[in-house]
Amino acid sequence: MKTLKRIFKGLGLFILLTLLIVSCIFIYNWRDRHPDYAIDIKIENRDQSSIKAGFAKKPITPTIVDTWNDANGNNKYNEDEGDTYNDINKNGKFDAFWIAGMSNAKPAQGVHDDVWSRVMVLDDGKSRIAMISMDAIGFLHGDVIDIRNRIPKELGIDYTLLSATHTHESNDLVGIWGENMFNSGVNEEMMEYVKEQTVAAVIEAAKNVRPAKLVFAEDLSGNDAPLIKDTRKPIVKATGIHLMQVLDAENDTTLGTLINWSNHPETLWSQNLLISSDFPHYVREAIENGIYNGEKKMEEGLGGVAIYFSGVIGGLMAPHPSISIADPYTGVEYAEPTYEKTKALGDQIALMSLKALKKEGDTLNSSNISVRAKTVIAELDNTTFKIASGIGLIKMGMPDYFTKRTEVGAIRIGPAMFLSIPGEIYPEIVFGGIEAPEGGEFDIEPLEIPPLQEVIKDKYKFYLGLSNDEIGYIIPKSEWDTEKPYLYNDEGDTYGEENSLGPETGPFIYKSLVEVIKDLE
Repeated sequence: MKTLKRIFKGLGLFILLTLLIVSCIFIYNWRDRHPDYAIDIKIENRDQSSIKAGFAKKPITPTIVDTWNDANGNNKYNEDEGDTYNDINKNGKFDAFWIAGMSNAKPAQGVHDDVWSRVMVLDDGKSRIAMISMDAIGFLHGDVIDIRNRIPKELGIDYTLLSATHTHESNDLVGIWGENMFNSGVNEEMMEYVKEQTVAAVIEAAKNVRPAKLVFAEDLSGNDAPLIKDTRKPIVKATGIHLMQVLDAENDTTLGTLINWSNHPETLWSQNLLISSDFPHYVREAIENGIYNGEKKMEEGLGGVAIYFSGVIGGLMAPHPSISIADPYTGVEYAEPTYEKTKALGDQIALMSLKALKKEGDTLNSSNISVRAKTVIAELDNTTFKIASGIGLIKMGMPDYFTKRTEVGAIRIGPAMFLSIPGEIYPEIVFGGIEAPEGGEFDIEPLEIPPLQEVIKDKYKFYLGLSNDEIGYIIPKSEWDTEKPYLYNDEGDTYGEENSLGPETGPFIYKSLVEVIKDLE
């Protein structure tokens, strides 16, 4: 009996010690990594003045060292299924870069095209901003803060915005797409390289500033609608291409072009094993160097540095394998996920963009910059995110338990507003069309109204998704659904909620965005 008591006592102590260790790990990983960080920026300039701009780009492409052998051809690495790696650098381990966006266990086999950090620095004589687009699945707010803290103060940059393109074909910079659900996909040396290169691009862009003119244009024809599939009801497609071309004021050559469009960069879908920026690569190449049909140049490019910003991609806006995309010159249609389909999509967007810029738009010889940006604390009500953060997969950090520091902002440049959205916002929040369907978990009328495009009074509107953070999907609360009965009484459940902070995210981010917009009125 005494022996049995000792066994139970020892077992109890072991369980208690295990729980204590696990609790300590969770508490440590949940710690706030930037406890003193918060911004509350309001820069207003209503006076037109000469403007300067500088552009730069730096590759953030991983160097693939080790390759691997896919025994069963399923494009996923699993040693239990006979997969092996080729230890090319002879260090006794698999040096993998895990492709993010579709599933775990996808080590890159090579590089199809470089991924980049691309930067524009804009200066109106009173303030200076940097706008960065990074080819990544996402970039967490804590890492954005790290980059901001590294930018030399002598550059005089008042505000830095960093947006991820959300490519599903590059290496994991968030953490949840590693070998399995228990191992982060982030390579710390690679993360350091990304931060160094991004800061170097900001420094170079700042050194390149020179007198500039701005050209605004857009294509709101809806001709891009066939290139997008809305994969969740209600069907509200985020159509529209928004453009800002920056010219050298002295000779009218192009310094750079900003392209803002709303579609998931996941044309290559789930089987691709090469690092790529997906269709933004082809958009940028065409804008810079021209559009080619084979070896023949069909449309002249603009030169300069093209910067692609993903827009309103929640819902889910996707170049889904179920839709065909035609080559704009041959008419050949591609449905299967291939680089031919990806190029066809990129070429079509570039062609619409170039045509829009040729039409009469607004060319400004002088302009002004206003900025409103602030830190906000969102509720974290996603058990998976809590656990992933607790075990160190996602370096999220919490100011208080089960809260998330993030950021919203609005930048006005002349007649245009650039809205900084920290995740993948559903298009009905921006353009209208929110519904309160049967089967929703909350019996409420839509809260996120009027749509954001009606709140913004500026002539040109740019929606910069995944800016300064990736908090996942921003879903209207009246459309939130995680259990039966499903929305619209459908047989299957919806996709989105599992990758959202929670049901309060939609109304909270909407309210915060409205506040920064109105603060600049």
